Amino acid sequence: MPMLGLGTWQNDDPATCADTVETALEAGYRHIDTAQAYGNEEHVGRGIAAADVPREEVFLATKVWISELSYDDVLASTEESLDKLGVDYVDLLYVHWPSGEYDPQGTLRAFDELSDAGTIENVGLSNFLPEQVDEAIELTEAQIFANQVEMHPLFQQERLREHCAARDVELVAYSPLARGEVFEVPTVSEVAEKHGVSEAQVSLAWLREKGVTAIPKASTEAHILDNWRSLDVDLDDEDIAAIDAIDRTERQLDPSFAPW
Repeated sequence: MPMLGLGTWQNDDPATCADTVETALEAGYRHIDTAQAYGNEEHVGRGIAAADVPREEVFLATKVWISELSYDDVLASTEESLDKLGVDYVDLLYVHWPSGEYDPQGTLRAFDELSDAGTIENVGLSNFLPEQVDEAIELTEAQIFANQVEMHPLFQQERLREHCAARDVELVAYSPLARGEVFEVPTVSEVAEKHGVSEAQVSLAWLREKGVTAIPKASTEAHILDNWRSLDVDLDDEDIAAIDAIDRTERQLDPSFAPW
C-alpha cells in the first residue's frame, strides 16, 4: 500500500472527481481511496480508466457503509461497488464504521468470503477502537490489513498507533490536514518555514515518519501536486519532537454513531 494516497470524500461532482483521480494518477499517485457513502465510486472509476496507468498498479480502496453491513448486504453492495468502479476487484475493502448494521461475526464472515473469492485483496477496518480491532482479528480468517482513522498533528492517536503496530495492522490517516486546521498551527508553520515547504507537506511528512499512510483530499491540481511533494520532505528529530509536543487533541469528525 503506497504511503500517500488520494482521498475523495466530498468530491462528488462527476467531472471534478474523475479529473482529480486522473490528474493524481498521472502525477504519480498509486493509491486511491473512496467509499460507498461518498457517492462517487462511478466517478472514481472513470478517472482510473482515463489515466494512462495500468489497473494493477493502482491500489484501490473502498468502504462498506453502515447500512450495508449485514452478511447478505456486504456481498451485494460490494458487487455494486465493483460495478460502479468498473473493476473486477479492489485492493482493500473497509468496514466503514463499527456501527449501524455491523455484526462482527456476520459482517466479517462476508469479508472472509470476498477475500477467498479474490473479490478483495485485503480486509480493512475504519474508525475501530483497539478492543474492536482485537475482536475483528479473532473473528476473521483473512488478516486484518489496516485501520483507517482520523489522525493529524492535532489528533495524534498514540494509543491506537501503538496498539495496531503491535498487532501488525497498518494505520491509514484520513483528514491528515485536520480539515485545514494545520495551516493555523504555529509549530507546524515554523517547521514549514524552516524547510521552505507548506504546512500540508509538513503534516504529511510527519505522518510518514510515524509509519502512517495518509490519504489527503485534494480537488485541484495545485493541491494534488503540493501534497505529492511531501514525499521529498525530510523532517529531522527536532521537527518531529516539536510536532509531537503540540498539546491539542481535536477530533474533526465525530458523528453520533461513532464507537467512542
